[in-house]
Amino acid sequence: MGVSDNTVVEDTLIFWNLYVLLGEIANFVAYTFAPAVLVTPLGALSIIVSSLLAHFVLKERLEKLGVLGCVSCIVGSVIVVIHAPQEHMPNSVEEIWNLAIQPGFLTYAVATLVVVAALVLFFEPRYGQTNIMIYLGICSSMGSLTVVSIKAIGVAIKLTLDGMNQVAYPHTWLFVIIAIICVVSQINYLNKALDTFDLAVVSPIYYVMFTTLTIVASGIMFKDWAGQSFSSIASEFCGLITILTGTIMLHTAKEEETGSSAALPWPLDRGSISWCISLGSDNLLKNVNEDYFAALQSSPAPV
Repeated sequence: MGVSDNTVVEDTLIFWNLYVLLGEIANFVAYTFAPAVLVTPLGALSIIVSSLLAHFVLKERLEKLGVLGCVSCIVGSVIVVIHAPQEHMPNSVEEIWNLAIQPGFLTYAVATLVVVAALVLFFEPRYGQTNIMIYLGICSSMGSLTVVSIKAIGVAIKLTLDGMNQVAYPHTWLFVIIAIICVVSQINYLNKALDTFDLAVVSPIYYVMFTTLTIVASGIMFKDWAGQSFSSIASEFCGLITILTGTIMLHTAKEEETGSSAALPWPLDRGSISWCISLGSDNLLKNVNEDYFAALQSSPAPV
């Protein structure tokens, strides 16, 4: 890889990180003004955009299963948006704190911390390298607490900008500390999962677990479904299941495409051929490295 190729890769990574940062800021704002039952499932739209950009810009093939996955995500998103509950904006961080210390959410938070502690102390040292659910269970559980903390911080910032200062409340800073701890833990164990297991397996499982636990945590704490009819709640869950199914279809299609590309019969990008030419000889190909044929047989994974 030449200097120009390295420059292109570095520029691409810079733009990618910038877009990711902008996306997270947009998520932060969205959680402030909308319930998690609406915001979290719509994160699947980013997968659709990535698949379409890869198809039209990078000329990657989008299989029929991938197209069906995109359609499923869009249909599920429309259903969720239509039946999403109305957002109730708290008047202060203290009001959010009162919601957080209610018995229902306290039970969920304590149960989550107990499960995370058991996974970290007992299951991770024994099964972390073989069972994908260990790492993803930790980061998804902490992620659900991250979202409710981020929502509280977003509400505090909005109220402060509106003239109602929330910085003086100790609850604001407590939510900030909780959010930092949860975010660091979530990123740490998600990176461990990505280092240990394949991305095509990690992404759909993590999305399903994180989305489900986040909706449960937000529903318990903020009572998102209060006042909604049974049909609306059932429609939201149907839309959520449709989105999750479409997400799994998209990742399955990508995994099958990657597997078919890796199974090409003559991988010229692996190994090397060297030869010397002797003038006046009938056999021009004098020396072919044997390690090339060994590479074809063993097909090692690229580093």
